[in-house]
Amino acid sequence: MIFTTPHCFFSCSTSLPFSLSKKPSFFLSKKPRLSTWVSSRIRSSSLCTASLITSPDSFEVGRLIGSYGFMNVTSYSGFQSGADLEFSSGDLGQLRVQDVGEGSVKIRLYEGRIAQGPFKGTPVIFKVYPGQRAAGIEADMMAANELNAHAFLQSSSEGISKNLLLLLGGFETKTGEQWLAFRDNGKYSAADFAKATSEKISRARSLQEKPWNPFEQEQAFKRRTYFVIRLFQGAMNGLAYMHNHERLHQSLGPASVILNTIVERDAVYLVPKLRDLAFSVDISFSSLEEGPSTFSEDLWRRASSAGAFTPMERRSFGIADDIYEAGLLFAYLAFVPFCEAGIMDGFSLQVSNYISISF
Repeated sequence: MIFTTPHCFFSCSTSLPFSLSKKPSFFLSKKPRLSTWVSSRIRSSSLCTASLITSPDSFEVGRLIGSYGFMNVTSYSGFQSGADLEFSSGDLGQLRVQDVGEGSVKIRLYEGRIAQGPFKGTPVIFKVYPGQRAAGIEADMMAANELNAHAFLQSSSEGISKNLLLLLGGFETKTGEQWLAFRDNGKYSAADFAKATSEKISRARSLQEKPWNPFEQEQAFKRRTYFVIRLFQGAMNGLAYMHNHERLHQSLGPASVILNTIVERDAVYLVPKLRDLAFSVDISFSSLEEGPSTFSEDLWRRASSAGAFTPMERRSFGIADDIYEAGLLFAYLAFVPFCEAGIMDGFSLQVSNYISISF
């Protein structure tokens, strides 16, 4: 359960899976040494700051289901646009010259469930951030930022968006690991869906399979198209909710959209949900006037270089930046699930888009 400052959950306690007046307890199959997580350790400028997360005695931790990391792009060497520039085929290779490094923060995901209380048996997914000894202060800052972003968005008087993953609680171990518990609404992402469908196309073509029904191929295309439309609409509903509540996502991509099904025939039941708010940025005017935070510094630097200086201009630039990422997501969904495996990927689409903008 999340304990927050009084103004955070006054309007949405009935929407949360725990009663704020009761302190849950938490059982671990492999119980770590625990400590209390106090947000004063990492203060953010968000309007709603979670101040305490209780002990994990109310949860049961299951098997490891996956892990992922982040890429850092520290510089980019591209063309300088200009009317008199001429480009050769050799010059085009320069578009791929950039300093890309693997980030130090590795996220682990575990299955779990609520083990006690009225919501006993509710499935959860644990998102585990490494401690400072393993990943430095960056991991703690990302965990705190994600916690605060979810806490703020879940405190809205309008209710919680069905297209955002629901945070249920969290805790910290003695080793400094930050465990965030989210409602289990699916283990597949939009990237997993695209990968599965493209591999299916590749297998069918390699075996030269022909559908027994001559209309089956057309129907399969329509089902996939409908599924992709539903997927993108859900993701955009979640993003619009964030923007309406003064938050940017800043990490939108196919891996950041969780799906409760990847079966195309079940598209009517599909409910996409956005996750990965570790880089979320507060764009309320009070926050913009305070100055940049750790995760907004690069965004506002790019905004300034584009001529956005006032709070209103910077806010508009930030929203446009998120929409640009949404455009790349749209391009990804429009191509990858309909192509053979390996023909098209997210990075290729991003470079192609850069070329079209530069020229």
